[in-house]
Amino acid sequence: MTHPRPPGAVSAALPADDRPIDPTPVHTADLPATPVRDRSIPAWAWVEAPPELLALGDDIGHPAISYKRRIGPWLLWRAGPAAKADARYWAGHVEDATRHHTFRLYADGSGDGVGPSGAAHTRFRTWKEDLRDHP
Repeated sequence: MTHPRPPGAVSAALPADDRPIDPTPVHTADLPATPVRDRSIPAWAWVEAPPELLALGDDIGHPAISYKRRIGPWLLWRAGPAAKADARYWAGHVEDATRHHTFRLYADGSGDGVGPSGAAHTRFRTWKEDLRDHP
């Protein structure tokens, strides 16, 4: 017999691609700073989502886009699966989403993107560090 979770209890973390979609509309100020591990926030639920984000995965066959976390003032979203695979990441500045950067991750683990410093990156990690270091 299973027991319901007590009010306020944190649910267990689920694999990224198994998290249920939470259709609740969310405003920028309410997007969490840390990764959401029990559900997926789709881009279409973000009230202030810019058109560039909503079309992020169209050309790579992954139209579903989900929120990942904040990196400093940057809001990080992903189109595509979580594992090393064909995916694209988008980071938009919390104060002005027209300031945004993308990183393309390929199935072989290679990547390509320009960060806010203007530097080109082939590794996702260094692209995220660029976001962190250039608010």
